[in-house]
Amino acid sequence: MQLALFQDNVTMPIRPLKSQLLKWIGNKQRFAHEIVSFFPNSFNRYFEPFLGSGAVLATLAPVDAIGSDIFSPLMEIWRALQENPEQLKQWYEHHWQLASGEQKIEVYERIKASYNTNPNGADLLFLCRACYGGVVRFRQSDGYMSTPCGIHAPISPNAFAKRVDEWHSRTQGTQFLEIHYEEAMAMAQPGDLIYCDPPYMHSQGILYRGQSFELEHLLQLIEQCKHRGVYVALSIDGTKKSGDVLCTLPIPIDLFEREMFVNCGRSMLKRFQMEGQTLEKEIVADRLLLTY
Repeated sequence: MQLALFQDNVTMPIRPLKSQLLKWIGNKQRFAHEIVSFFPNSFNRYFEPFLGSGAVLATLAPVDAIGSDIFSPLMEIWRALQENPEQLKQWYEHHWQLASGEQKIEVYERIKASYNTNPNGADLLFLCRACYGGVVRFRQSDGYMSTPCGIHAPISPNAFAKRVDEWHSRTQGTQFLEIHYEEAMAMAQPGDLIYCDPPYMHSQGILYRGQSFELEHLLQLIEQCKHRGVYVALSIDGTKKSGDVLCTLPIPIDLFEREMFVNCGRSMLKRFQMEGQTLEKEIVADRLLLTY
């Protein structure tokens, strides 16, 4: 692998997108512009097969893209953003009004119970913005969301509506599909760009219903994409720790041409787990690996 120091790479100047639509664990919002700055200067269609919060997609604002995931309630939110943004605003305002009184925690728990009974985008939209620390946790066995209500006040409907308008504009060129990452990557043609941001391997099994995957299989798909002329950028665990174990990953020597670390700041999950404790040793740095 040809390693490249971060400061030695020529990058495109990209303006940060400061408005966050969804709170999501692993959200790349604060440094998405750094990731995008290392994308090719030109490419055809853009693919993001582990869509999550869509921070990189919205920062890039591609003219032709496919954003995908297999998590149905999440994709319901994304399709509403594109096809009926006013409905998305109404979903949020309705739940916000219910929870704006003195019984905020009780209302939050009712909304969470509604979601757990019947997973849907409208409930999930409010829960991800109102839950504690933005850490959206799901039980592996049945998908039960367990995160308690946050201490913060969720943003107002007016403020959220402005974000919807901005994100609707920035994703006009995107087709949102509820498909497995393997299917999405198979659609890419020579000259296309794929950005992969899979869940952390060692610690995110209970988080956000992320697509289950085997790293070795994902790397095989990336190799196939590279061989047919598709650009691939992969964000993966860098200095991420699981407990006291520093994660190491079996990255093939010849698959990627460049590597750099992107400082993600303090771990959101550790901030949730270690309230009141120092987090100096819980810095997360993603490895950004490029096939070009």
